[in-house]
Amino acid sequence: MATILAFDFGLQRTGVAVGNTLTGSATPECTLQSKNDTPNWDEITKLIEDWKPEKIIVGMPTELDGSENPLQKKVIRFSNQLNGRYNIPVEHENEQFSSIEAAQRLKQLRQSGRKQKIKKQEVDKIAASIILETWMKNNGY
Repeated sequence: MATILAFDFGLQRTGVAVGNTLTGSATPECTLQSKNDTPNWDEITKLIEDWKPEKIIVGMPTELDGSENPLQKKVIRFSNQLNGRYNIPVEHENEQFSSIEAAQRLKQLRQSGRKQKIKKQEVDKIAASIILETWMKNNGY
């Protein structure tokens, strides 16, 4: 059994989810606010210390036709920084449609009686859990 953290990286916010390979499930953890396009490294360090993940998954944005997304270089830089700071293996998972699916899940919750407005922070952390669930499914967990 391995604990895995997943990140849905964004310039303003980064969604985080945690999961384990025994159950193959992921749970939305939190959404971190960036400052001046810089990730919140203090909070990321706290998450790493708390969860002690054996692997990190970062969502990789791609265009519908498979071409490079403008954010890809920043995602790769973020991934390299994660690996360099924490010496934990980092892998990528296609994040295409994860935010759309996350918004749809939240919309379904709202239709089933939830009255609060859907916040972007909720979408980001649920998108991270979708990215992690996709990675686990694609890797046989």
